[in-house]
Amino acid sequence: MSNKRKGTMIVGVILIILGILYFLDNTGIFEIYFNIFDIGFLFAHFWPMILIVIGLTFQYSFFAAKTSDAGVLVPGGILLVSGITCQLSTLFHLWGYLWPGFILAVAVGLFELYIFGTKEKGLLIPVFILGGLSLIFFAVQLGRISFLQTYLIPIILVLGGVLIIVKNRRY
Repeated sequence: MSNKRKGTMIVGVILIILGILYFLDNTGIFEIYFNIFDIGFLFAHFWPMILIVIGLTFQYSFFAAKTSDAGVLVPGGILLVSGITCQLSTLFHLWGYLWPGFILAVAVGLFELYIFGTKEKGLLIPVFILGGLSLIFFAVQLGRISFLQTYLIPIILVLGGVLIIVKNRRY
């Protein structure tokens, strides 16, 4: 059986199970206490899954060799990480803590382009800047900045800048 037919079969079985559960819930034979069939509830709590699915679709299109253009990984990585950030924030009410995930999303998308694309070293500069800023903001939001981290983060940033300058002089 081909992968396409297996996927179609799985979707069909899932729809049948959902239909039976929905029928049993409506008739009162079996009550679902989480009210999972309320469209408003589902959308209010799981709308970020739309971003995750679209992001995974971009990822799949590259890794399944449907396209050889690594550029599709940038929106794929951005949407995937943004969707995960939104999903966690929505479910656990963490918007005030997880907002740096949106900065990290861009860094992830560009890093995927670097790894699976042309390995252009210029892409690493925004990746490290955005990734570093995201980690700093996460640390600040979580209240985990200690005396050591106050000095460690600037030292890492300075050393990273020096390494970039020194490596560029060699070429």
